[in-house]
Amino acid sequence: MRKTNIALSKTRVNGLPYFCVTFPKPGKGRQRRFFKSREEAKTFLDAKKIEKENHGTAAMSLNDSARAEYLECSAALKSYGKTLRDAVAYYLPHLKARNRSCTASELVAELLRVKTADGASERYLSDLRSRLGMFATCFNGKPVAEIAGQEVDEWLRTLASVGSGKLVAPTTRNNFRRVLVVAFNFARERGYCTDNPAETSAKAKEIETPVGILTPEATARLLESCPAELVPFVAIGAFAGLRRAELERLDWSEVDLQSGLIQVTASKAKSARRRFVKIRENLAAWLRPRVRASGPVAPGNYRELLDMARESAGMEDWPQNALRHSFASYHIARFNDAAALALEMGHTNSNLVFQHYREVVKPKDAKRYWEIKPAKAVNVVAMKAA
Repeated sequence: MRKTNIALSKTRVNGLPYFCVTFPKPGKGRQRRFFKSREEAKTFLDAKKIEKENHGTAAMSLNDSARAEYLECSAALKSYGKTLRDAVAYYLPHLKARNRSCTASELVAELLRVKTADGASERYLSDLRSRLGMFATCFNGKPVAEIAGQEVDEWLRTLASVGSGKLVAPTTRNNFRRVLVVAFNFARERGYCTDNPAETSAKAKEIETPVGILTPEATARLLESCPAELVPFVAIGAFAGLRRAELERLDWSEVDLQSGLIQVTASKAKSARRRFVKIRENLAAWLRPRVRASGPVAPGNYRELLDMARESAGMEDWPQNALRHSFASYHIARFNDAAALALEMGHTNSNLVFQHYREVVKPKDAKRYWEIKPAKAVNVVAMKAA
């Protein structure tokens, strides 16, 4: 396109002589001003040339309103050391994200589809579905790009347990925050927002409490109270430390007494990594009479059987993850090998082991724990139920 220059020319309008000044139009094209006298036209022409020299062709072509807006905005930004170009570079991505954005419900649905296609475990998907579903219900209808960190913060702080109406525990609140960070990172990668408001939200302060474990006497009493079909489930939980979900999926074909190892396959492990757990002497004694070539280790009604066994053993209190926490606590006290324990538990490093299980029990109690064997076993140290 030909460039418009500033020029003065003679012309006629309705048959009368005029002097015309041609100059660039804002954006593209040109505009003209007409004057009856040459002196007026020449004065306007010189003013436009000075504008062009001082501010360039684009600035010269601005009308008075646009020029005033430019000066006002530039002055406001100057105190922060920024320019209009900086402001546009900062704000333009937000406008683009806003145009591409989706609602909270649409984001959650897309995230779940992607995670499912990527092979995420059903347990992880269920966690996302439950926590993000509550978030989507609250914020649905509002573009994700417009959800601010302060709103996320307020929602987390007022989050209440379903049914009870009481505020959730700090750990639960932080778990909600964790999945929100995942969701907004996904949204940012897809161009639905420019930042992650969940990352700027405050974490709840978690007051660390000692893990709940079973005493050696209580563990022995529980095992002796179990029906035969439940013994392997409880014994492996107590002396191999598998998670409940891993125990539910464990097959007898993965329990090898000859090699002394239990294989937790990648598809059944929370970490999605295969690992092996040692079958120690006392665990082997509990498993040997009941071992099978294949089939599920956990009976289908293990929950009901476990409740009855606990009642029979006189155990009113049942700490969360009692068997796994007992295994870890007595393991590190007895064998003093945090790295080996981390591997057997499926942790990536030993930090959690030291943080939660070190010095929870005394070595003498740990010795008694690893000597728990069936009362009818031959040439073994038996622990009588108290």
